Order: sequence, then structure tokens, then C-alpha cells
Amino acid sequence: MSIPHKTAVAEGAAPEAPPLVERRGMPAAAPKRIAHVVSVSGSQAIAVLEKEGGAEQLFHRIEIGQLVKIPTSGAVVVGLVAAVSAPAPASGGTGMEDIRLAELSLAGEMVDDPEDGRLTFRRGVSHLPTIGDAVLMADRHDLTRVYTQPNVATVEVGSLFQDPAVPARFIVDDLLAKHFAVVGATGCGKSCALTAILQRVLEAHAHAHIVMLDMHNEYPAAFGDRAELIDPNNLHLPFWLLNFQELSAALTSSDAHHDAEVEILSDAVVWAKRRYSDASSSRQLTRRPGDTGGMSVDAPTPFRLSDVLAFLEEQLGKLDRTQATLPYRRLKARIETLVSDQRYSFMFGSLTVQDTMTDILGRLFRVPNDGRPITVIDLSTVPPEILDVVISVISRLAFDLAVWSKGGLPMLLVCEEAHRYAPASGNGFEPTRQALSRIAKEGRKYGLSLALVTQRPSELDATILSQCSTVVAMRLSTERDQQVMRANTHDGALDLLDFLPLLGDREAIVLGQGVAMPMRIRFADIASKGVPRNHNAGFSQSWSKPNLDRAGLEAIVSRWRHSGRERHQG
Repeated sequence: MSIPHKTAVAEGAAPEAPPLVERRGMPAAAPKRIAHVVSVSGSQAIAVLEKEGGAEQLFHRIEIGQLVKIPTSGAVVVGLVAAVSAPAPASGGTGMEDIRLAELSLAGEMVDDPEDGRLTFRRGVSHLPTIGDAVLMADRHDLTRVYTQPNVATVEVGSLFQDPAVPARFIVDDLLAKHFAVVGATGCGKSCALTAILQRVLEAHAHAHIVMLDMHNEYPAAFGDRAELIDPNNLHLPFWLLNFQELSAALTSSDAHHDAEVEILSDAVVWAKRRYSDASSSRQLTRRPGDTGGMSVDAPTPFRLSDVLAFLEEQLGKLDRTQATLPYRRLKARIETLVSDQRYSFMFGSLTVQDTMTDILGRLFRVPNDGRPITVIDLSTVPPEILDVVISVISRLAFDLAVWSKGGLPMLLVCEEAHRYAPASGNGFEPTRQALSRIAKEGRKYGLSLALVTQRPSELDATILSQCSTVVAMRLSTERDQQVMRANTHDGALDLLDFLPLLGDREAIVLGQGVAMPMRIRFADIASKGVPRNHNAGFSQSWSKPNLDRAGLEAIVSRWRHSGRERHQG
């Protein structure tokens, strides 16, 4: 077996005189011996740094996150520098020799491919190094060999921090099929990082099916004419698509009368669905009391709210006591309010009811995609009282469609600000949490994947976050968020997460199955391809001149007040 540099090291050849550190962007020099192993424990190794040749006899410069390699008898072991220290620093005049250590996280190894005899990288280490083995700095060829996986579909999203000439690539199938998360503080470039990933995926896969829940109306311009843009003005999500749990959340109260209202609503919905079904099939059958005709309260079948109101009116006519009628009267009032409130027209405002489920699913999930493989749903102006219900319905429909298509329609659901509607505290909307949790646990069986984007991973449901096999961790300043990332990341290079507070804009540490091995990267500049919208131009710029007059304020108030009316009329 041919292992590069092994012979020279074994024979004790003096290291060449390399520069202390390879300049970023400069041509790669041959790998240099920088240290030797003095301890191996599990996936960790400790090496003593060596001085390079020359008059000054300086130590080789290494940085956290750099890739190194250790030739062994059967392979070239690859590791990352996790920490550097000087436990016994030399002091002037003592004559003591300075000792410097590097802690290495072993991640994989390069072995001969039996088919073509070329060195190939694989995760896991079967030929552990031992005391005295040389540690070499990986050169550009090594970086390319490790981070560029042959014969698998990858997308280039940026460059390696260690060498900007080496592209940073994500493995498409492992990234998408096993869920991924993008985390980072506000302003670090999460939205641009997510856009860079999705733009490259869409460039390589024109027949994709991606649904993005856009909480701040950031992404309409990010994907150009490849995006189907949906907002409350053109969103059509009829109430009859809601399951009973979602419908109950929208129509019933949460006080002492909740249980009574839920029971009444269940009878009313089943009665309305049966009545609509009988009318649609032009058949009226005599049924015994309690006979639902096989109609389920959760079935996604159309019904009319007018029939629900008629049922409530009929029941009210049979009751005498005021207290017994209260749940009926409250349900009736709530339904009438939602129907008349134009802010809810996308869900409750349709004057006619038609079975348009196929059309709704086709538009939401791009079937067929007609050259627009991504749906961007602007939820920024959806009333907060109904927002969780909307997200729950979309998430549940995505899962049900994936199940009923038997995995024949791979889809990606992108959840921006995921901690808002799937919080760790348990105080969020339970149907949404259940829908996302089910996708996280079972979605990959049916070709449905999640992309979670959050600035506060500590506030995101831990069960959902733990199912993400790839984590793109950008700058995180709070210790609590960093601890959550360590607890939910299963990789041999967790030490890299210690440097999350030091990352610059558009920089990230990527861990998990979506990359060949853990790496620190810088995302590509996507300015020429469309960037997420930034609504804040900056205080210094905005406050340097008058920015809004009375007429402009009146126009804003008018749009604000009449937005629901415009949706209803549209």
C-alpha cells in the first residue's frame, strides 16, 4: 500500500523548511511534519508540536479546526485540531524547553480504493495511530480528497475556512433526507446561508418540491421566478381541510366550557359533512340518530359552515335553560365572527364550498412544479390567533401527502423561526408540535424532510431538534444555546462548537451526515443571485433624513385596516 510521506517520516528525514502557515489563497505546499503523537484515547489524540528547520527554529503554526493527517501502517488517519496548549511554557533564563500540545479529534481515514487504487476518504478509524506517529498538516489535495466525495450528489455552498480554494460541499441525499438545522444569532447570516443552500439545490434539481414557511416576508426575491409566492392575499386554505383538533383550536374557547363546546362541535361537523356529502351525491337517506354514515370528523372532506350554524340553531331550539344553551351560543357567535372578519377570509371567507383539495395540494407542494420548485408562503401578516393553526395544517398536509404517495413525492419543509411554533417550553400550539414531531420522527420513511431555522435552539423542542442529522451552526453567543447544540450533536468534533461565539458573518461550523466530515466553512456571497429581503435599512441611514410623512402614515394605516377587505374582494 502506498501511503504518502510515510517513508520519509519513518526514516527520520528532516522536515523541509515550510512557511509557518500557508497563506490563504496561495498555492498549497507539500504536507509538513508538524508534531508527533504522544497519547491516544478513543477518538482523541494528543501530539507534541515540533519546531521547523531554519535558524530561528520556530514552531509550526496551527489553528483550531485545521485538518491534519497521521500516516499509520494501514491507512492515513485524518483528524481536526480541537485545542492547542502549552502546559510547560519555557521562561526566560531557565534553560527549559518549551512544550506545546495539540489535541486532535480523529474523524476518518484515507485508504486505497480496491477498484482504482486511489486514496479514498471514509469516516471512522480502523487503524488507530500510536505513540511516535508523525502528524502532518493536510495539503490542498488532502482537503479536496476528504471534503469532496466522489460518486455522490453534492452541492457547493461556499469554501473551507482552512483553504478558500477548496469548495465546501454538502451531500444532497444525506442533508435533505435526514433533516437539517441552521442555527445562529440574529444578524450572523442564517437567512443568506439557507438561501445559498437552497439556491444550489434548486440549480441542480429542477424537479424539487420545497415549501418554505416565511415568517418575516424575507424570501420572495431570493429565488426569482423559481418560486411560487403565496401570501394572505392569494392563500386559499379552507376550513374544511382542518382536522378536528385544529378546528377546535380555532372555534372553541379554553375556559370551563371548552369540553362542552368540543363535544357539540364534533356532532355539528359530522352532521354538516354528511349533509354536504348527501347533497353532492344527490341522495338523501334516512338515518338513525347517531348514525354518521361512515363520516369521520377528521376526514378532509368539504362541509358548509352554514350547515354547522343550522345544526346549532336546531339544537338551541330544543333547549330551555340558559346555562345549557351557553356553549351553543358561544360556538355560534365565534363562527359568525370568523366568517365576517376579513382577516380570516383565506380560511373562513369563501361564500361557496367546493372540493378543491387536489388544486390546493398541487399549488402548495408544487405538483407539478411548472418550473417553480419552491413555494414561499408569507406568514408575516397572518393574524397571530390563527397562525399556529395555519402552520399546523400545512405541516400535517405535507405529512399526509407524503404517506399517501408512499414516498413517491420527496418534499422539504423549511421552518423559519421554528422555535416560535414548536417551543421547548410546551406552551406552544400542540397540533403544530405534534405535526412537526411526527415529520421529524417518521418523515424520512416517506420522503418528507425538515429544515429548521432558529436563532434560539435552546427554545426549540428538543425532540424535534435531536432528529436533525446535520447541523449548520453559525455564531451563537449565549451559553445556553451552545450547550443545547452540544447536547443534540452526535459527532466526534464537538470541540469545534466552543468557537461558535467567534464565528464571523456567513461563517459556520457544519457537523453531521450532510458533510463528509466536520468542517468550518464560509458561505458563498449570493448577492448576484438574490438575497433575502432586509426590511431594516439601518438607523444611521434612516434617521439621517425624513423617512415618513403624515400622508405616508395614513397610507400605511389604510393598507393595514383594509388588507382583509382586499383579500376578500380578490
